[in-house]
Amino acid sequence: MKARKKQKKLRITEANFMLANRRAARLEEIERFGRPVAFRKALHKSKKVYDRKRFKKGADGEE
Repeated sequence: MKARKKQKKLRITEANFMLANRRAARLEEIERFGRPVAFRKALHKSKKVYDRKRFKKGADGEE
């Protein structure tokens, strides 16, 4: 007789649980609204980048 192979037991780690929850919430949101809603449109802008609007705004003493 052949020896049986041991099957791996699936372990759900906390990280896997969080990822699965996040994915499920995202899919539910897309189903409900037809598109992802809670995503950031604007990224953090570096202060080192030249920005004419910011310089004009600061010229009047208003920030």
